[in-house]
Amino acid sequence: MSVEPAIRAPRQWGRVLTAMVTPFDARGRLDLDAARRLARWLAERGNDGLVLAATTGEASTLSDAERCDLVRAVSEAVTIPVIAGTGSNDTRHSVELTAMARELGAAGVIVVAPYYSRPPQAGIEAHFRAVAAATDLPVMIYDVPLRTGRRVAQDVLLRLFREVPNIVAFKDATGDPPAAAALIAQAGEHFDLYSGDDSFTLPLLAAGAVGIVGTSTHWTGPQFQQMFAAFGRGDVVEARAVNARLIDSFNFINSDTSVFPMSIKAMLRTLGLEMGECRLPLPPAPPEVEQQARGVWSRLNG
Repeated sequence: MSVEPAIRAPRQWGRVLTAMVTPFDARGRLDLDAARRLARWLAERGNDGLVLAATTGEASTLSDAERCDLVRAVSEAVTIPVIAGTGSNDTRHSVELTAMARELGAAGVIVVAPYYSRPPQAGIEAHFRAVAAATDLPVMIYDVPLRTGRRVAQDVLLRLFREVPNIVAFKDATGDPPAAAALIAQAGEHFDLYSGDDSFTLPLLAAGAVGIVGTSTHWTGPQFQQMFAAFGRGDVVEARAVNARLIDSFNFINSDTSVFPMSIKAMLRTLGLEMGECRLPLPPAPPEVEQQARGVWSRLNG
């Protein structure tokens, strides 16, 4: 008798995708050489793909030219898939960015729900349909209501996954595993669900997720691969043990004084990878964050 695998195989990009920070030099300019180095470093350390110019990549501070240069440079530097962040709260702008992604070397695009405007569900659905129509690349929808102010409704997601052929993945940062399970139960054959919050990855695996678009994965890629492998062979006890070792990293990446890009760049500095400071309105990380980073790294590898 055949046994169903404990975890579904991803259709497109692999299990561990990192939402990569964007490096800047001492004058605050985009540092493409550092971006190439970081991308190769991540590819060598457990990452199946990279997400560029998204929230952790400080997309809101990048010009269109910088986004294009970043995606092109990293796509040429690595052999793993590069997914370009092309979403904004302006549908026309999102369409323009999306239409350029293939010629830059992207293997797909990730499109955040339109933020700030807080459109009704009809506008959210029309936004995603318009963006998907601008490309033949696979599209990942990104729902992060804490940042956008509006959650994408379940019925909207179901229609998009069933009716738009190139909308094939969902980055779920809603913090709602029961809703994820219901979504997969109703339309799982049409899309792949990725955890959009590192700490929710194990619960979402149980609901039917295929992987993670992570931030701590800048340094925890191998451990996430280990957790996925354990869960895939049905060893839930081992998967839980790996997840327990990662909780320290989950707690480190975001706080009231140091949010994702700031903390990640501090951790990378402790590992010998200088990525520069963030652009305002994100200030330099407080000095104690690098001390915390050293402790997190030491305990993870102790």
